[in-house]
Amino acid sequence: MALALPAIEFGGSFISPGARRKIGVEAGFRFWGRRAQGFRGSARGARRGFEVCLGPRSCQSGGMNLPPAQPPHMPPSVLVRYWTGIILWKRIFAALVLGVAAGLLLGETMLALSWIGELFIRLIRMLVVPLVLVVVVSGLAGLGDPRRLGSIGVRTLALYLLTTAVAVAIGITVATLIGPGVGVQLGNTAALPPPGAGAGFARQLLEIVPVNPIDALAKGAMLSVIFLAIMVGVGCILVGDEAQPLVRVFDAAAAVFLRLVQLVMELAPFAVFALIAVAVGTDGLGAFVSILKIALCVVIGVSIQLVFTHGGLVRLGAGVSPIRFFRNASEAMLMGFSTASSSATLPVVMQVADKRMGIGKPVVSTVLPLGSTMSMDGTAMYMAILCLFGLQAFGVTLEPAQLLLMALVTVTVALGTAPIPGSSLFLIGGILASIGIPLEQAALVVAFVLPFDRPLDMIRTVPNVTSDLAVATVVAKHEGELNLARFNGKD
Repeated sequence: MALALPAIEFGGSFISPGARRKIGVEAGFRFWGRRAQGFRGSARGARRGFEVCLGPRSCQSGGMNLPPAQPPHMPPSVLVRYWTGIILWKRIFAALVLGVAAGLLLGETMLALSWIGELFIRLIRMLVVPLVLVVVVSGLAGLGDPRRLGSIGVRTLALYLLTTAVAVAIGITVATLIGPGVGVQLGNTAALPPPGAGAGFARQLLEIVPVNPIDALAKGAMLSVIFLAIMVGVGCILVGDEAQPLVRVFDAAAAVFLRLVQLVMELAPFAVFALIAVAVGTDGLGAFVSILKIALCVVIGVSIQLVFTHGGLVRLGAGVSPIRFFRNASEAMLMGFSTASSSATLPVVMQVADKRMGIGKPVVSTVLPLGSTMSMDGTAMYMAILCLFGLQAFGVTLEPAQLLLMALVTVTVALGTAPIPGSSLFLIGGILASIGIPLEQAALVVAFVLPFDRPLDMIRTVPNVTSDLAVATVVAKHEGELNLARFNGKD
């Protein structure tokens, strides 16, 4: 029996059934009362009462609204492929050079581009609060129940927390002595009053606990947000398997916000060009002196952490030679420096631990994967240095109790930092906000250091790697899983 086919809408025009067969386009068909997908454009198998929509408008058949078929995927243009094919830090560095040149040549004329930098800063402020919440919850919940990890897990967690706390203390001390932010003017900001001025320390501690968590999130009360995140993370650990659905939600949310950070970072070259051009056009090259001071703080702090903290840890905790330790770890340290990523270095770290250090596989398989996400000595130190830089630039002096509070927040936030390049920058704004620095001011610190972050990121990744291996060596020694002959190169 012959069937009368309706006209088919294609790209806003109508094509007769005969022309439809000549075109031979493939499409997904939706039947009224019956669905078929991947149906070819012929009359066979067609039934009355349906209509196919290939255009941008919705179809109607028998009183039902049917969504249009998805347009074919268009490949990115040559320009987009070329732009995204260049590593981000190279694009940022090129924007830095061009921004300096434009600022020197055009001077204060570059103030017309200041809105680009302001847009980037607003995007940073938008992401800071939710990012800190989900990252801290996901990081803490991902640790699992230490009792299930056994003696290896408990000792590992304790040592990682210890080395991270020491790194933060070193960063604060070095930045206090060198003063990289003294005399720096970030934007048109005046000196800020000390955080919590007029309130006692006990009152500040009470205000950490949010009466209304939603209100704390809305107002960006960062210390309350971090406290809430810690409580949720600890609760997930205590509940165990029943909390896994909630843990997966926060893991997914952390992945989403980290992807949003990557999208925002795609705008970084344009923002860097505008910010540097405006800064150089108005203030000259004086800003680069402060960056050199920050770099000096990072280099000195990392050197102290490597030699005294990690070297002392393997000497006192495992009874082995620090010189031999660093010689064995050199390959992993070089890989961490070149990739600026703890997670990308993990395969090399595990190979070095097994083949060159003689660490047993039970320790390698337990300690090192945990360390790639939790051991962030260099990152925590860098956060502390930049926080001190921001406080000095804003003319803020913290009392010892407030400084201790900032250090604790830094250690907590560092635990949830993703082991990928540049991930710590957005969390620095959260730390500064937790001690009373407004988010818009904290975002200025991030924008100021962003153009120079890549080389500093490479440097601070090295102690992340050596911390993994130092803790693994100590744990292996106490668990009887350290082959001293292989460690000393005699096996």
